[in-house]
Amino acid sequence: MNESNRTELLEIIDQNSKLEGVNETAIPGVAFFRATNTETSLPGVYNPSLCFVAQGKKQVMLDKDVYTYGPGEFLIVSVDLPVMGRVTHASKEKPYFIIKVDIDLPVLSELLLHTNHPALNKGTTKRGIFTGKTSEEMGESVIRLARLLSTPNDIPILAQQMKREIYYRALLSDHGDIIAQTALRGSHMQRIASAIEKIKTNFRQTLSIDELANITGMSASSFHAHFKSVTAMSPLQYQKSLRLMEARNLMIVNEQDAATTAYQVGYESTAQFSREYARMFGNPPIRDISALKAAMKEM
Repeated sequence: MNESNRTELLEIIDQNSKLEGVNETAIPGVAFFRATNTETSLPGVYNPSLCFVAQGKKQVMLDKDVYTYGPGEFLIVSVDLPVMGRVTHASKEKPYFIIKVDIDLPVLSELLLHTNHPALNKGTTKRGIFTGKTSEEMGESVIRLARLLSTPNDIPILAQQMKREIYYRALLSDHGDIIAQTALRGSHMQRIASAIEKIKTNFRQTLSIDELANITGMSASSFHAHFKSVTAMSPLQYQKSLRLMEARNLMIVNEQDAATTAYQVGYESTAQFSREYARMFGNPPIRDISALKAAMKEM
């Protein structure tokens, strides 16, 4: 993305994102994110999407893998992933700004039918997240999509076409096969995505590896290996991350105690919940939530 397009994108995001955090736009599947200060690592589940940075920097950690991206770069997420994210460069004078474009898998699948993408002939399984440089062509596509906010009557007619162009440019990027594998019916990543959906929908319940493997049509050992290749964690660790993230959210928003929350997200032992919570967030539940609330008051 050239400097002129990045500056224009920065101005559009600034004009259309007055709130800290996520700002939905009039374009379906497109949102802006604004942050005016650096933050401690915050957990979240990233859905399949492309995030383009206009200003500032962010660090995303998937288990022990760290991904850093800044101006002129993008983040690809091809399956739902529980990650820890931290804005590392931001201020009131120069906020962290990104545009997030959700990946529409049916549209992506249709695009693959009309291209001879290299991923069509690959059987390898790759990590479901990656960073890359935003090419000038991709930057042009992103800025045209963002400009639609100044002509809202054009959005129903042109937005889908412009998002298709962004997907196409992403497929042509150095890491386009990561996105392509998600849309390929029968690919390892597409089958792992179906297991992820099962875990997300039933994260409070006990799920067996055999049950999840059956969904993907793999043996238990093959499923476990491919799942870890895509998500950097085992199915059990993935489910545990979802439970703990939901627990943290419940304790902050609903002001619930740890014992009530533990059982609500699927734990049978409060002691086990506290141990695993402290391992993930660095402090036991009561201390962690108190620190978070204190930090929120200072913002």
